[in-house]
Amino acid sequence: MTNDDIEIIGKNVKDMYGTFMGKVVGTITDIDGSIQSLGVDCGSQGLQQIQFEQIVVQNDVVIFIPKWRLDSQRLIREKQLTLRRLKALIDIVSENDDMKADAEIIHEKYKSKLVTLDQTQSEINAKLEERLTELDEQMKSAKMLLFDAKVQSKSNEISDTTFDTVNSCTNEVIERVTHETAEIANVKSRIADLELEVQEISASQPNIQESAVSYLETPEQQAVQTILPVAPIESTVHPSEPIKVEALPIPEPPTPSEVSSEFQEPPKQVTSATSKDNNDNDWLARMEVQ
Repeated sequence: MTNDDIEIIGKNVKDMYGTFMGKVVGTITDIDGSIQSLGVDCGSQGLQQIQFEQIVVQNDVVIFIPKWRLDSQRLIREKQLTLRRLKALIDIVSENDDMKADAEIIHEKYKSKLVTLDQTQSEINAKLEERLTELDEQMKSAKMLLFDAKVQSKSNEISDTTFDTVNSCTNEVIERVTHETAEIANVKSRIADLELEVQEISASQPNIQESAVSYLETPEQQAVQTILPVAPIESTVHPSEPIKVEALPIPEPPTPSEVSSEFQEPPKQVTSATSKDNNDNDWLARMEVQ
């Protein structure tokens, strides 16, 4: 063990609100000698392992910090820094057009970071709600003990001195629970305020993307996009309008006289004795009849 380990062992452990938790009985160290966790004797709750990052060593006591508090502080710190950088990115793009191409790359990096932080935020909110439920049960138990002590004091089952002791101890529990509940509410409020800032930043993100894309386009590409071939228009008729087709007149059928006159004389057959002029005259005559 190092000298730091020896100084920690044997000290009392209290939470950040002053409640006694137990006593340090040993440490677990890494291969390089750094402390990973502490073994704390918590009485009836048994030996508890506490991560070294959750403690603050003072002269005569070791202070325990809840895990939800460390996680929420880390989340708020990282989200605040990411939002500040995004705002700075927007200012740079609005002031200098030459930085638009580089801004899109960095913008995607911070956007991915916000997505990761949103997942962490959901997990932390679930832990905060779970802790609030535990604190509510502790508050109910402390008030029940205090009220029962009043009944016993009123019925002369316990002395006034005993009641004063119960009153003092339960009030400490109630004060501690009230303090932690108020701190959790404060953390949730800060996380909600950061979420509103994220929504405001998201509203301005499309402007950055559009400006970066327009900057990355070459003049030839812009010319191709602005001058596009127009498809030939085959018809001026609107699709929704019905197509009008002009009805053609139906020819009247020939009369019986015309039919009989046409077929009165059978066509003359062309023979070797028939001249070409006679054939032409017969053909013209038939055509005139028709």
